This record gives sequence, structure tokens and C-alpha cells, in this order.
Amino acid sequence: MAALTPTTRQPTAPVTAAPRRGRWIDDWRPEDPAFWESAGKPVARRNLFFSVFSEHIGFSIWSLWSVLVLFLPEAVYGIDPAGKFLLTTLPTALGAFVRLPYTFAVARFGGRNWTIVSAALLLVPTIATAVVLEPGVDYTTLLVVSCLAGVGGGNFASSMANINAFYPNRLKGWALGLNAGGGNLGVPVVQLVGLLVLATAGAEHPRLVLLVYIPLIAVAAVGAALLMDNLTTARNQPRAMREATREPHTWIMSFLYIGTFGSFIGFGFAFGQVLQNQFTGDFATPLAAASLTWLGPLLGSLIRPLGGSLADRFGGARITFWNFAAMAVGAGIVWSASQVGSLPLFVVGFVSLFVFSGLGNGSTYKMIPAIFRTQAQQRVAAGEDGAVADRHALRMSGALIGIAGAVGAFGGVLVNLAFRQSFLATGTGDSAYLVFIAFYLVCLAVTWAVYLRPRAPMSGV
Repeated sequence: MAALTPTTRQPTAPVTAAPRRGRWIDDWRPEDPAFWESAGKPVARRNLFFSVFSEHIGFSIWSLWSVLVLFLPEAVYGIDPAGKFLLTTLPTALGAFVRLPYTFAVARFGGRNWTIVSAALLLVPTIATAVVLEPGVDYTTLLVVSCLAGVGGGNFASSMANINAFYPNRLKGWALGLNAGGGNLGVPVVQLVGLLVLATAGAEHPRLVLLVYIPLIAVAAVGAALLMDNLTTARNQPRAMREATREPHTWIMSFLYIGTFGSFIGFGFAFGQVLQNQFTGDFATPLAAASLTWLGPLLGSLIRPLGGSLADRFGGARITFWNFAAMAVGAGIVWSASQVGSLPLFVVGFVSLFVFSGLGNGSTYKMIPAIFRTQAQQRVAAGEDGAVADRHALRMSGALIGIAGAVGAFGGVLVNLAFRQSFLATGTGDSAYLVFIAFYLVCLAVTWAVYLRPRAPMSGV
């Protein structure tokens, strides 16, 4: 990729310069309209496309065990429902943990370079699982290889931090929403692959799911190597993450992201098992459960870009506020359906939770660059140089994206643990549903108090 530099006579008009080794772009000015229209947009779109593809495969590997547990009948593998919930909890936990170093890796190695590495790393859990997954395998071995699938969760953080640097502020909500939504689609797609294998080959052939993904992982790594770019402007200063941890909005946004993304990924991992355990008569076979598990994650993924677009138009905080209200209602519908044993109402409530969690994923991520853009405007008004303020905003938003992504993913761990404990104690998910309702109401109150309350410093973000 040829780097782009301005001419002397027309500062806003880019011209091509000699390419740098390693596909690095030195001159990147997405906020400059002339630069963006003439050269920035096609480069950004190309990087967005391959970022989405790599992240999509990462999500599929991360959520792989939400499918594989359906191939593990208790009579054959000796794993009870609580044990299966643990198999889906461990990759969620590792995926949350690796998101922090993955965010740093973009600044340290470059977005293109790290996409190559992170995509190639997906071969480790995929091949390891293919080797050990057979009747008679030790449960501890399954726990270890399921945990390895967590590396797929890190791809999201590095991908979002990378794309955040490519797009202008006015398009970040759309771009980040599309990037994340396309990645999130990896959850329903791997579930559909599992459904196809169950319907054609049967529950005795889980390795077929893995064989589908090995060549796709190779395509993701090679495609990134050939067609993506690194931005020198995306390099964070040292200790950027440490500085972000001292920013109060980092922890507020992380808390809100637990409610949106934590719900999405947690429900995505648990939905099939919840159906099998709570409506055993209707989902006595893995194929019956798999026939429904993909629907919620699919709709939640597809609607995520809409959440970003609505946030671009009406403000991220406003969309997030009403979204949490809708999620509380959705959780209430699920709880009510559980009380009366209504499967149709239960599915409607759960699917609505997926849809609104996906919508909220887009709106909360739009809030992150908007918060630091507002701070940059306040710094400029106080006399600070505009370019310095903008660089600080970009650096801080990238760091916060990494932290919020990691903390939000731990929400998926909490969702699975809540279900596990609820089923162990009562045989249903009723206790977990009540906890979800309460949590969404707290998130709603926090959003209003910090970002919508009149005269709040960040009001209207």
C-alpha cells in the first residue's frame, strides 16, 4: 500500500509516496474531507472488510463450545449440565482476559500485522480440539482445550481498536457497529454449522465442525497479510492503558458494556443448554436445541450496525438508555414465560434480549469516541492545541475500547455462572432472570445519571 502525503501547495490534497516496507501508512487524516473522499475511504473500507472477516472467524472459534456441548450426551461422555456450563464458561473467561493485551498489540505491532498473528492463533484450539474430542476423553482435557478457544475472543478488541483509527468521528458509530456486528455473526454461523453437521452426519461427528473452520482460518491470515495496512497514527503512547484506568468513564462504560455485550455473548453460549434443561420435553435431542440456538445471535449481530447508526444520529447515550429499558422488559418476559411454562413466549423474550443486546453493543461503542471527542473540545476551549487534543482523544478511545471489551466479555462469564448456579439450586433459570432484570435497571439509571442528566459534563454524548 502506498503511503499518502500532502502536497506543498494544497495541504488537504494527498499524493502518493513511496511505499514503506510492511504496509505502513504514515499520513492518515480521516477528519480531512478531501483526504477522506480521495484516498482514505477505499483504504478504510478494504481494511474494514478483512477485519470483519478475521473477527468473524474469531467469534466462531470463541463460541465453538456452545455448539460442541450439544455433541456430548451425558450417557456417552459422563458430563452433567453443570459440567457443560463450565465448558462454555472457561473460553468466555480467557477471551475476556486476552482482550487487554490484544488491544495493546495493535499499537505495538500494527493492525495488519496483529490480525495475521491473531488469526493464525485460532489454529491452536481448533486443531487441539479435533485431536482429543472423542468418547472416553478425560474431562480435565476437555476443560483445557475449551479454555484455549478463548483466544478467539481477543480478536474483537484488536479489530475494534484498529478500525477506530481508520474512520472519522462522524462515521465511527457505523464503522464500529459494522465491524462488531460482522464479527458477532460468527456466533450464529458456527451454530448453524453445528446444526448442519447434526442434521446430516449426526452427533457422533463433532470433528466435522472443526474441519470446516481450519481452511477459513488460513484464508483470514493470508487475506490480512496481502490486503490490510498498518497505521503509524494508531500507535499509542506508552502507558496508555494505565492512563485510561484512571479515567472514570472507562469504568462507567465498561459497566454498561457488561449489560450489552456481556449479555449477548453470555446468552449466545448458554441458550442451547438453557432450552435443553428448562424445556427438556421439547428439546430432547441436540438437533432440536440446535435448530433454535442460532436465531437470537443472528438477529443480535445483524442489528448491531443499526445501533451504531442510530447512535450517530440521535446520540449514543439516548439509544443506550432506552435499550436497557427494553432489555429489562425482555428479561421480564423470559421470567414470566418460565413461570407458566410457555415455550413460544420464552423464545420471544430470549430473542428480544439478543436483539436489544446487539443494538446496545453498537450504541455503547459509539459513546466511547464521543466521550473523548467531547473532552478534546473542552481541552481546545481551555487553550490546548487542537491536534494534540485530537491525538489524546484517539489514544484514550482506543485504550478504553480494549478495557471495555475485556470487562464486557467477563459479563458473559457472569451470565453462564448465574445460569449454572440457578439450575443447580432450583432446576430452572428463574433466579438468573431476576438478577438480569435488576442489573439492566441499574444500567439504565447509570446511563441517565452520567450521560443524559441535564447539566451533566457529558450530557448528550
